[in-house]
Amino acid sequence: MDILNISTHSRTELIDITGQIQGLIKKNKWQDGVLTVFVPHTTAGVTINENADPSVQRDVLKQLSKLAPVEAGYIHSEGNSDGHVKSSLVGCSLNIIVENGAMALGTWQGVYFAEFDGPRSRKVQLKFLSDK
Repeated sequence: MDILNISTHSRTELIDITGQIQGLIKKNKWQDGVLTVFVPHTTAGVTINENADPSVQRDVLKQLSKLAPVEAGYIHSEGNSDGHVKSSLVGCSLNIIVENGAMALGTWQGVYFAEFDGPRSRKVQLKFLSDK
């Protein structure tokens, strides 16, 4: 298992980690198989979305904030209930096909770490399963 260490800088943000993941694929010489990307945090997640236009990330965060606003009469007392809800909506893991040493992403796709209770120091775990 490999780990990416992520430092977030605001309460909510999407951080493009595509390049970091591809760097680990190259470093480890992973060729063909499935890469699991897992976030072991209850107020963060991981998602694949467009990485060509940064307004997409702003729109995603805006809509998630409408679905789970910071103040909504939550019972959980830590003040981060919205982060738990957003994390549940986005999800904590992805499986990505790796072919010929590269992620088989679409033309406009990138992998994003999703922070919903920052700023914090976070981890992303990666596990590669080879076809061979």
